[in-house]
Amino acid sequence: MTAPAAVGIDAGGTFTDLVVVAPGGPPLVYKRPTSRDPSRALVDGLRAVGHDAGVARLTYGTTVVTNALLAGAGARVALVTTRGFRDVLEIGRQQRDHLYRLDAPGRAAPAVPRALRFEVTERIDPGGRVLQPLVDGEVAALADALRRAEVEAVAVCFLHAYANPVHERRVAALLGPHVRHVCLSSAVNPEFREYERAHTTCVHARVTPLVARHLHDLAAGLRAVGVQAPLALMQSNGGVASARQLVDRPLALYMSGPAAGVAAARAVIAGAGIGDAVALDMGGTSTDVCLIRGGQVESVTERRVLGQPVRLRSVAVESIGAGGGSVAWVDRAGALRVGPESAGAEPGPACYARGGERATVTDAYVVLGVLSETHAIGDVRLDPDLARRAIEPLAARFGMSVPDTAAGILEIAGAAMLRAIRMVSLERGVDPRALTLVAYGGAGPIHAGRLAALAGMPRALVPVYAGVFSACGCALADRRYDAAQSARVRLWEDGPEAWERPLRELEADLLARCLDDGAPPGSVVLQRSIDLRYVGQNYELEVPVTPGLDAAAVRARFLTLHRLRYQYVTDEPVEGVAVRAAAIVPAPEARLLAPAAEAAAARSRRVFFHRMGWIDTPVYPRMGVPCGRACPGPAILEDPWCTALVYPGQTARRDEAGLLWIEPS
Repeated sequence: MTAPAAVGIDAGGTFTDLVVVAPGGPPLVYKRPTSRDPSRALVDGLRAVGHDAGVARLTYGTTVVTNALLAGAGARVALVTTRGFRDVLEIGRQQRDHLYRLDAPGRAAPAVPRALRFEVTERIDPGGRVLQPLVDGEVAALADALRRAEVEAVAVCFLHAYANPVHERRVAALLGPHVRHVCLSSAVNPEFREYERAHTTCVHARVTPLVARHLHDLAAGLRAVGVQAPLALMQSNGGVASARQLVDRPLALYMSGPAAGVAAARAVIAGAGIGDAVALDMGGTSTDVCLIRGGQVESVTERRVLGQPVRLRSVAVESIGAGGGSVAWVDRAGALRVGPESAGAEPGPACYARGGERATVTDAYVVLGVLSETHAIGDVRLDPDLARRAIEPLAARFGMSVPDTAAGILEIAGAAMLRAIRMVSLERGVDPRALTLVAYGGAGPIHAGRLAALAGMPRALVPVYAGVFSACGCALADRRYDAAQSARVRLWEDGPEAWERPLRELEADLLARCLDDGAPPGSVVLQRSIDLRYVGQNYELEVPVTPGLDAAAVRARFLTLHRLRYQYVTDEPVEGVAVRAAAIVPAPEARLLAPAAEAAAARSRRVFFHRMGWIDTPVYPRMGVPCGRACPGPAILEDPWCTALVYPGQTARRDEAGLLWIEPS
């Protein structure tokens, strides 16, 4: 290797993608089914593309935390809390998300069973004043109980510890010699609301040992083959961070994969001169949708995992169980359903010839002629006979032809994706007619044109390397760290110092973390915000602020955002409940250069379109379409990583950057 390279790896539920972005040429790409050993897949990928040494930056996106939380897996955890608050996980919030559903799912089990929840005597008030000192003897007595219970991690969540962490830190000192991982709510989530803070801390404790082992094994595997590049990981917030710092912040990895794709989409639309878009990532297991407005990715500070709250900064992605591997099945009412269960990589869709027998979305693509047996996905060849055999039982069940049944599977998957698009646009007050649909992932470009038309969007954009786009995002994303702290601010009587002081403290901590990672001091960009609400409101709006704003200016920003979100404002007093800061180190500028254009004659094959039947459809190599020339639909455009489908009544156009634009004729 002659020049340093940035390497991005996206270890998804079905495929592991690796992209090497080196100066002066198009990226090198490796795509293989995901294996159980993450370091093996990574090392094999580096060797396959000839970059197993001399890598300058190695960024890894992983689903290890996502899978653990959704499966209820992870370490055996105990909770230590203030006396009288042992059952806060059980009580939770008295919300009814399924008020009118007779078949409403039951609540998920508490993150820690009652037998492993312990109380100690202590009390701190909301202002941080100690009302009742911690009884050290009670904590010391817990050590034996925790040892007998064979817990691997302990979550400590005391009442109002966000205001004063002294008691939690004392517990950590007393239990540290006896338990390997002691996780404090004052470090994990120093914000008010007891249930949310306790649950987040318990979930954090559950995945901490798992992530520590995962990162250790990954680093050891890389060292064993001579890869010396520092390992960084993609975070839920859309930025990367060093593996060393994320060992103590494992929840930051929850939305790792989806955030990488959104980071790449943001970079692509910025280069294309687009400000507002919806990013749609359809992979093998799920589809992730996210709104980008004014070039900025929408983000949230709390997510629901199995119906329970987890507080972390993440891109505002809506995920649904609709991917290429999503299984088609019949519910109790006799209706055809698609997902959320996925065939995964093993055995995979039936057409992979790896032992899968149930029909999936990918099998429907093959039956309809959208995907050909001559088109490989990584090293996987597709078998149309196996795909047809998998769909035949469903077709017989509904008295339909196999092609009509396959088209129905795609329509159902598309309807779920359309709902997700509307959730991030219409339901947030954004008109989709002003948005561009950016579609990527192995399956996203197949649905791009039809989804854009159904959603009322004027165009769909398929970027280069769309089938490995999340890996590209890992290679291109900025470094980023986030922090938050509860802070009561009364805008009607407090001056700027009420929020400036806690913000400066957060920023000082974030700067230290960036410098510890080797970032040049002048390269760090700081962002700040305040969580504001009308006094008495249940929930807050995160309002960006800049140094030098007075209370009137901050209130004006809140009113503008409140009107946009809720369509009204009042003259009631406004208060702040938390401050937030972010430190961003922009990544070195890099471009995804398109592969060289190729001259190739169009082929043709019969493709079945919903409500149109079989149509002879031209098939072009994506880079074989002359730059700027309109390619009328129906048409298929293929590259080694994905297939784009242009529907009748649409045209496709490739620009100089290799971007594919699908628009109405």
